[in-house]
Amino acid sequence: MNEALHYGILILAAGNSSRLGEPKQLLIYNGKALITNVIEAAVTAISSPVAVVTGAHSEQILPKLFHLPTAIIHNDNWQEGMASSIRIGLTELNRLNPHLQGVIISVSDQPFVSSELFQALIETAKLTGKGIVASFYDDTFGTPVLFQKKYFDLLLGLKGAEGAKKLIKQFAGDVASVTFPLGGIDIDTQEDYRKLTSS
Repeated sequence: MNEALHYGILILAAGNSSRLGEPKQLLIYNGKALITNVIEAAVTAISSPVAVVTGAHSEQILPKLFHLPTAIIHNDNWQEGMASSIRIGLTELNRLNPHLQGVIISVSDQPFVSSELFQALIETAKLTGKGIVASFYDDTFGTPVLFQKKYFDLLLGLKGAEGAKKLIKQFAGDVASVTFPLGGIDIDTQEDYRKLTSS
């Protein structure tokens, strides 16, 4: 059986983009909204289940999602922080596939995420047997990051602004990595976006 069938991908897109001043998920790069790019990469990598968690700008984002083969989850508690989106999204992925063996958590503002990167995370998990496989860039670990099922309860226990990095640090001995040289490019400000589109 295709190893990727055991994994789900959770895309976090609930933030309010306060520093940018507009929904970063809808910024256009190479002719596509950032959220569309990451969803298409996820679907290409694993087919299903792929889930997107919306929140602050859901009314604007939803029209970009309806034609894509993904589960859409609205997080009413998005202001609590990233942990609430991880909890609600992972719960839904587990419902869609009760036999899920792992989940990849991704965000919507890394323009260079690809299906090849998602597949490399899964392949590295298989080859190394590690419980966590994180992308590595700018001398640190970050998203997208894969967690094997044994970490699901801890992910569901995250609170507030806590994200996946807390568990990466806590269980450093169980972490493998995949190099993602352009992973440090994300869009938080208008200046970030200008740099991206002018490069």
